[in-house]
Amino acid sequence: MQWTDRIRQVKIILVVAAVIIAVASLLVSHLLVSDLLAEERAKMQVWADAMHAINEAGPDDDMSLAFSVIRSNSTIPVVVLNSNGEVNDYSNIDVAGKDTASILKAFGQRMQHAGNCIRIDLGDSIDYELVCYDESIMLKRLSAWPYVQLGIVLIFVVVAIFALLSSKRAEQNKVWVGLSKETAHQLGTPISSLMAWTEMLKESYPDDEMIPEMYQDVKRLERIAERFSKIGSLPEPVASSMTDVLEHVIVYMDRRTSNKVQIVRRFPDHEVIVKMNASLFEWVIENLCKNAVDAMEGSGTITLTLLEEGDQVVIEVADTGKGIKKKDVKNVFTPGFTTKKRGWGLGLSLARRIVEEYHHGRIYVKQSELGKGTTFRIEMKKG
Repeated sequence: MQWTDRIRQVKIILVVAAVIIAVASLLVSHLLVSDLLAEERAKMQVWADAMHAINEAGPDDDMSLAFSVIRSNSTIPVVVLNSNGEVNDYSNIDVAGKDTASILKAFGQRMQHAGNCIRIDLGDSIDYELVCYDESIMLKRLSAWPYVQLGIVLIFVVVAIFALLSSKRAEQNKVWVGLSKETAHQLGTPISSLMAWTEMLKESYPDDEMIPEMYQDVKRLERIAERFSKIGSLPEPVASSMTDVLEHVIVYMDRRTSNKVQIVRRFPDHEVIVKMNASLFEWVIENLCKNAVDAMEGSGTITLTLLEEGDQVVIEVADTGKGIKKKDVKNVFTPGFTTKKRGWGLGLSLARRIVEEYHHGRIYVKQSELGKGTTFRIEMKKG
């Protein structure tokens, strides 16, 4: 849980950092764009003054400075319209091979609506020119850059979070695999000794009714150790009867639960064959049934349903227990998550690993209602 909390904190920090970077970038870019807009408007004012000077100049006036100002504009698109809306001049607009007049007039009208125009009066109140200009390419790129930067930051945050989650999952897998294999290793020696002792007891007390039960329990321990040893490896699936697997679980649960727990079968009349590792898959169903018994607090009904839907086999384990809170449904398969006072929160995590990674199936909470019960659903391909 501490690792999960740490990952959550890191994700929050990354998101907050991304928001701060984005806001700071937008503010700085806005200030830069505002300054450049003011500078470009000042340049166009000078350009318009130069045009006015040329229009008002006499034959002997030196206009070299005015022409130099006109030629100096190489980045800002400009169209000069007369009082009749006709184009008198233009600069830095590519209209090669196009309907020049209509394009330039449309450009001028757009800039008028945008307020990017400077009026030049030509001696009387009727005759005038409008210098209509647009933002330079550099200014447009600078305006768009914050959004590009925001996209890059968001991509970085998503990739970083994905990497953290992958690292977390890989580390958890190593822990669970190591724990499982060490458990199997530690169980091996005492189980071997118990097997030997039960064999000796059978020889010494052949008529004792308890010894066969002890033997079955030791065999059960041996099977559990075998299951733990297979976690972390990729056991080869074998065509097996899903009906038999579920029947084995029912027999096991009947022997270890009170008469207040009723197990209902809903199986087809024929055997359902699925490629699987029967020992591991039996463990999955056992985990679901044990959780159901705990949820029902030792009294209620567990319904095991086996269905064939097209090329899929569906197993549902439903109980009449206390149900799962909506906020907890998405966490029930998370390693370490448990609502029990005692428990490691590994059962459902291992169950999902067995179903999804080893059998390429799917396990999820189909439905759950507080006070009424929960239904887990497993979907697997037949082949």
